[in-house]
Amino acid sequence: MPELPEVETVRRGLAPVMEGAVIRRAELRRPDLRFPFPEGFAQTLSGRRIVSLGRRAKYLLVDLEGGDVVIAHLGMSGSFRVEQPAGPQDVPGDFHVPRGKDPRHDHVVLHLDTQAGARRVVYNDPRRFGFMDMTRREGIDGHAFFRDLGAEPTGNMLDADYVAAKFRGRRTPLKAALLDQKNIAGLGNIYVCEALWRAGLSPERPAGALVTATGRPKKELAVLTGAIRAVIAEAIEAGGSTLRDHIRADGSLGYFQHSFSVYGREKEPCRTPGCSGVVTRMIQAGRSTFLCPACQK
Repeated sequence: MPELPEVETVRRGLAPVMEGAVIRRAELRRPDLRFPFPEGFAQTLSGRRIVSLGRRAKYLLVDLEGGDVVIAHLGMSGSFRVEQPAGPQDVPGDFHVPRGKDPRHDHVVLHLDTQAGARRVVYNDPRRFGFMDMTRREGIDGHAFFRDLGAEPTGNMLDADYVAAKFRGRRTPLKAALLDQKNIAGLGNIYVCEALWRAGLSPERPAGALVTATGRPKKELAVLTGAIRAVIAEAIEAGGSTLRDHIRADGSLGYFQHSFSVYGREKEPCRTPGCSGVVTRMIQAGRSTFLCPACQK
């Protein structure tokens, strides 16, 4: 499943085309994705101007004139592409591998009128684990998808004091606590592994061990919080990690996966300066965790 940096990359790729555009027609080529589309979804979208594109955790948010918001999730294999109705596709960037464009899996097509002319934004999803929903902007914080989400790892709310309040007294393994979306929204397996390696912390360590008896963050927690923010920021800057069949909105791939320090590097030397350890893989709650036992304590 695409992680937060991949979703942010998609948002940035779509924004120049979609923001300010009018949806002339919305075309649904099937009645559902993971879930059925909202009743009257195509009709509600048609004729509406797109005000802005946002993101909350791993969800794309398309704000429409009039206060409605489209909520889109990419699932395992969902991707967007931008096309001109005729002539070459408007997809800047070199292609590292062919992008998903099998028309059998083009499930949603937004026909847009933009300042640059007519465009199509196509949602392609072979596995159909993605979904689209709609809600009102004024009630979005109470929506079932968002009401329990924690702080964004890209926002100012995420600091050591905030994390200490979430972790205090908890015996949950550190990795599980970081993956809990009620604590920090949008963190996934890849970047949790990377952040724990940067902070030199074992994924099995109890989360509460990083908090003092009075609820203050220990120095290790401050280091971890900084590592989380840094690894997410670097991934967004690099364009996302695009594992498997995930692609950027413009069709090109991100390259941050080539810079992973621990994830997917089982049996390779640890990259921590002065460390002679070797990266190992362990299973936690059915998911792979990559770490260096020599320097992550």
